[in-house]
Amino acid sequence: MPPCRDDEPSRRALLGALGATGAVGLAGCLGSVGSTPTRTAATTTDDDALSGRIAIAGSSTVYPLTLSLGKSFSDAHPDVTVSVTSTGTGGGFADFFCAGRTVVNDASRAIETDERDACAAAGVEPVEFRIGTDAISVVVNPDADWVDCLTLSELAEIWRVDGASSWSDVRPEWPDDPIRLAGPTTASGTFDYFSAAVLPSAVQRTDHLTTEQDTAIAKTVRESPYAMGYFGLAYYLQNRDAVRAVPISEPDGCALPSPANAKNGSYDTLSRPLYIYVAREALSRPEVAAFVRYYLERSTSEPAVVGYVPVTAETASANLDRLDALLADG
Repeated sequence: MPPCRDDEPSRRALLGALGATGAVGLAGCLGSVGSTPTRTAATTTDDDALSGRIAIAGSSTVYPLTLSLGKSFSDAHPDVTVSVTSTGTGGGFADFFCAGRTVVNDASRAIETDERDACAAAGVEPVEFRIGTDAISVVVNPDADWVDCLTLSELAEIWRVDGASSWSDVRPEWPDDPIRLAGPTTASGTFDYFSAAVLPSAVQRTDHLTTEQDTAIAKTVRESPYAMGYFGLAYYLQNRDAVRAVPISEPDGCALPSPANAKNGSYDTLSRPLYIYVAREALSRPEVAAFVRYYLERSTSEPAVVGYVPVTAETASANLDRLDALLADG
């Protein structure tokens, strides 16, 4: 097995415990938002007079970032309530965004054709903005010291339907004990991306704990030496004292999930783009337009929450150009 690369960043203040939903006017701050250069644009209202409610659902991976930015935006505009719910990317599109119940959908994968069609049928036009990069983290119990590095074929054997039931099914020298799995639901963009990256010619199994609560996945892995799970990098960093990330075999060696490795490409297979989708019609509401601008201006430089790789300055500028064009069109 190739030598492992450990390019993880130094320990920083990490996320607090996360709930399934949050009204960010009341939620605790999950990260500090640094100063970011802003772009001056014509507005139709005084920012100080903003009011209303902005409803958001979608990806559990993007949830902590949106929750933090929503809170800081509400702190600056006390008459605006930003409500954020963790439903999974697909669940957010199907049950909330395309149904007109939310104006923003957090997404850990790009919108699919059938979802775009469903939105169009309901008169909702999704506008895509890339807001960062994530590194899906495969985690095991700290006592599972036999797991040194996993290849994609070994991951596929563990997570496919009718795959390995015991650790020794993966490698004969590993314990002859059942693997206890925990992962996201089929409504999750993380489930979809993991399937495409690891199981392109197989079906991902679901005969285990499936949940949109990533803290429940961490709890399952923490409580059993024979458990394995996966979720976004921010949740691994939040729980790194209780679970251990597994290095994944890449062309240049075994690499750990980290912001640095996702950015430099050494942890590539399970790194993926993150998005928010905004209902174009809702941009006519001053509070929604202001919040989206606020979010996009803070998607570069230092991340608002540890565990997200910011977009490049070029992507951030392209995002703001698209937003300006939409607002100019009315």
